[in-house]
Amino acid sequence: MKTIKIAGVPEHFNLPWHLAIEEGAFEERGIDLEWTDVPEGTGKMCNMLREGTTDIAIILTEGIVKDIVGGNPSKIVQVFVQSPLYWGIHVGAQSNHKTLNDLKNTTTAISRYGSGSHLMAYVNANNNGWDHNDLKFEVVNNINGAVDALTNGTADYFMWEHFTTKPLVDKGIFRRISDCPTPWPCFVIAVREEVLNKNASLISHILEVINTYTEDFKDIPSIDRMLANRYEQKVEDIQEWLSITRWSQENISPIMIKNIQEQLALLNIIDHSVSYNEIVQNVTL
Repeated sequence: MKTIKIAGVPEHFNLPWHLAIEEGAFEERGIDLEWTDVPEGTGKMCNMLREGTTDIAIILTEGIVKDIVGGNPSKIVQVFVQSPLYWGIHVGAQSNHKTLNDLKNTTTAISRYGSGSHLMAYVNANNNGWDHNDLKFEVVNNINGAVDALTNGTADYFMWEHFTTKPLVDKGIFRRISDCPTPWPCFVIAVREEVLNKNASLISHILEVINTYTEDFKDIPSIDRMLANRYEQKVEDIQEWLSITRWSQENISPIMIKNIQEQLALLNIIDHSVSYNEIVQNVTL
């Protein structure tokens, strides 16, 4: 049995991984897939890949592209979720901010630098014609830290996945002002190059298994209720989320990598681009 470490956010997108692990699908291939929940998100997972404390990360596309350009010795081996991520733009329930324009020149809570919440603040600023140089950040580590920051006023708004954050909106802790969808597929599967070089066949087996699960995921009986129960969501919210979410069994295209790097450069998030083959590796299935 070969142990492979994998990390991802504790969100509904990753239920196919948990079902495959619980049902022994990886063990049947001789793989002990050790899952670690990372509530801090993409910035933390980039560090874990760099440090070797995880072998695989289910990670936001823009975050890992930025970090690979910055020297992270990992490669994207497949898109995991093809559809965009809908980032809710949230303020504290008692906040005086009512519109997007009210948030100009205020402080945004981010899980950490290099995270999706950090990078998408730039995308949102660009969408609204704000000067990127005016953006201010407060590092809060995770969603609980964001609750504290927006409640006590050390930050003004927080961008996090719409449906994950909706229970806080329903409880009257956050108020959602708007949504900001990613202009690219939201989650990819990234693997450390050292692992790819030594265990490419194992990574191929892992992709084969997870692709089997994601292809049929929406057809699992009562999957909406299972997701709602596991992730403490309303069934109607999960049904809406399922209707707009598309998993992928393909790798990311060269044109998409080019477009992402161009957008990150436009936002001054990266200062140079690298070739497709420096970011992506195709694993033979």
